[in-house]
Amino acid sequence: MAWQTDFTYCKVTGWGWYYLSTVMDDFSRYILAWRLCTTMSAQDVKDSLDDALAFTGLDTVKVKHKPRLLSDNGPSYVAADLAKYLAEQDMAHTRGRPYHPQTQGKIERWHRSLKNRILLEHNYLPGELEAAIQHFVDHYNNERYHESLNNLTPADVYYGRDREILARRQQIKLHTMAMRRKMHARNRVESLAQMS
Repeated sequence: MAWQTDFTYCKVTGWGWYYLSTVMDDFSRYILAWRLCTTMSAQDVKDSLDDALAFTGLDTVKVKHKPRLLSDNGPSYVAADLAKYLAEQDMAHTRGRPYHPQTQGKIERWHRSLKNRILLEHNYLPGELEAAIQHFVDHYNNERYHESLNNLTPADVYYGRDREILARRQQIKLHTMAMRRKMHARNRVESLAQMS
């Protein structure tokens, strides 16, 4: 199990730059936690990870292996404070190769999708930006289908509904194909009857 994390930036008109810290489940692409911050510090990363651990319940239950954290080599991710925090949380940390953002491709793509939507409008208050981000996170997690997830939502995969949904889709497909065969056969018989 792995989590990806990264920062991106957004501008609030009249207020300046804000930094979005996100934690994503690597397997399902589900956004576990996010925070809008005024800095990109190790403390901001720790706060985001605290939110993700609380959301998943990993802050209160004992598990054999906690998720491995995947990040880039930004100053907040190589900080000694973060290394100490991760050791206390019993979480391994992997950093991508420098100047190779493809290692964290899923979260990089998430940030691009987010910005493509929320930057269509200007935000004049930090609260407006937070509301826009929350709306997109809800849409992304629960409504947006991903081709790489067999056209399922991240929530479907994260909560384990994927097998049931794919099995139901397969039944519908087989039923539809059988109905089309019957309809095609009936049309062929009717065409032959009209010809004779």
